Amino acid sequence: METICFFNTAKAWGGGEKWHFEVSRHLHQNGFDVFVVAHEKSALLEKLIGAQIPCKGIAISNLSFINPFSVRQVYQSLASRKIKTIVMNLSRDVKIAGRMAKKAGIPRIIYRRGSAIPIKNTWFNRYLFKNIITEILANSQATKKTILANNANLFDENNINVIHNGIDTGKTVPQAKKNNILTILTLGRLEYQKNHKFLLHLAVALKKRGLQFLIRIGGDGRLKEQLTKMAITLGVGDYIRFDGFIESPLTYINQADIFVLPSRWEGFGYVLAEAALCKKPIVAFDVSSNPELISHGTSGYLLPKDDVNAFADAIIKLDQQPELREAFGRNGHQFVTEHLDQNQQLQKIQDYLVHA
Repeated sequence: METICFFNTAKAWGGGEKWHFEVSRHLHQNGFDVFVVAHEKSALLEKLIGAQIPCKGIAISNLSFINPFSVRQVYQSLASRKIKTIVMNLSRDVKIAGRMAKKAGIPRIIYRRGSAIPIKNTWFNRYLFKNIITEILANSQATKKTILANNANLFDENNINVIHNGIDTGKTVPQAKKNNILTILTLGRLEYQKNHKFLLHLAVALKKRGLQFLIRIGGDGRLKEQLTKMAITLGVGDYIRFDGFIESPLTYINQADIFVLPSRWEGFGYVLAEAALCKKPIVAFDVSSNPELISHGTSGYLLPKDDVNAFADAIIKLDQQPELREAFGRNGHQFVTEHLDQNQQLQKIQDYLVHA
């Protein structure tokens, strides 16, 4: 049986690593020959070992593609198996594993793109996309568009496929304790992309309008200290709670009255699917892949990026109309159940990887 190889050397656990783990586990459980290469000190490798999925730990850095020892090690790992398809998630992995996959004669070299950021039009990228990568798998239409944003001829658009991430729609969502105060909640790393500073300015606007509320921010990151100080400086420290890393996202999200996402961009906003599964109304920006998960005026509001007043208007409207919050929540739940069911999406990925 020919092998499907997944190659992901990120140390940290994120959306791409979650995708690689869930897809490789699904294929392995369904009898396909799977082999996963992960960073030797990564959370992904730990989960693969725990799930008894055939895997190998390796040490790869951003400059490993110019290290002869690393290049040879990757080549030997790939050439020693009868691999038909390799799927990579990081640009640094494409530079080394993609090239070695080509050398080893692997016919399908797939770059799985999960970030809605335009690809730089460098000579090296042009070489990789013209000579190494055979297909691209994107997690949203927005991500697909950004691939060719800086160079329409970078890659054949017909070889870019889109399959959205899935969510376990059968998972039981724990009941949350109701608070007397309006709870506005978000979940995401405290990094530039997630744009949490916007929520601090939103708190200022809501405070001026006399609304009684609490904004809860789940997640950790490099900007935590800066954001905490900024909340105090703006006079909204009592209206903001930083809850740190969240172990159980659905349990956490279910404590919200309204879920908000101020991200500057999202390849695929998985937390939006989770919020919809919890039947929460959503307020987010009309950017990147958000319109693929939220229907404006039906399951939430999609608003101009960084428009504090529009965001505040939407929050107050949802606060004053609990029946609207419930309707948005029901509609969002119906959407993810019908279109983003995990089993359904995993089957699409299986068909793409195995039968294409």
